[in-house]
Amino acid sequence: MYKNKTFLAIIPARGGSKRLPRKNVLDLNSKPLIAYSIEAGLKSKYIDKVIVSSDDDEILEVAKQYKADTIQRPIELSNDTATTFDAIKHTIYNFEKYDYIVLLQATSPLRNEKHIDGAIELLESKKADAVVSVCEMDHSPLWSNTLDDSLSMKGFLKNEVLNTRSQDLAEYYRLNGAIYICKTDKLLKEESFFLKDKIFAYKMDREKSIDIDEVIDFKIAQLFMVNY
Repeated sequence: MYKNKTFLAIIPARGGSKRLPRKNVLDLNSKPLIAYSIEAGLKSKYIDKVIVSSDDDEILEVAKQYKADTIQRPIELSNDTATTFDAIKHTIYNFEKYDYIVLLQATSPLRNEKHIDGAIELLESKKADAVVSVCEMDHSPLWSNTLDDSLSMKGFLKNEVLNTRSQDLAEYYRLNGAIYICKTDKLLKEESFFLKDKIFAYKMDREKSIDIDEVIDFKIAQLFMVNY
């Protein structure tokens, strides 16, 4: 609880994963990947409850071992067409009411309780309805464009970008997938963490923003975990 407001952390974790099979329970530095998000939520000063939503018995058992509450996701919410919001809504409707929902992706092992608490404090200081974590982009998107089958680079860069040093370009940020916070009633009404108004960005370092989706992401996380 923070400023008399309650916070429910939800960690959605399906059993299926095409790019990196069984990624949510893969061993990362002697712990299942999902354990890092559970521990971060439980160590937060402000999170009131941490729930893992999954269709997978092994994931649910691991979640219980790491002291998270669990909810079995129905089959219809576990296929490739089901969205994260569907799982979150199912969890909301099956537990007591909380003022805010905090979505913690299981694939962000370097996001910790300090980041979560910082994002919640930002939510309060901005009088926001939603906060989403971001990090600075590795390379400016102004240096990128699409290519057609001809591979022609005619007009690839805009004139104002040509001959501009990278350090002179504006800073761009991207979603890092680590933290999403939203007022519960607003989330249910708009069916998205990306509200039309009163939403703010919580900045995180790129190093802490690793989002594990493929084998290369997992290997990078292993390197950073040495000093975790």
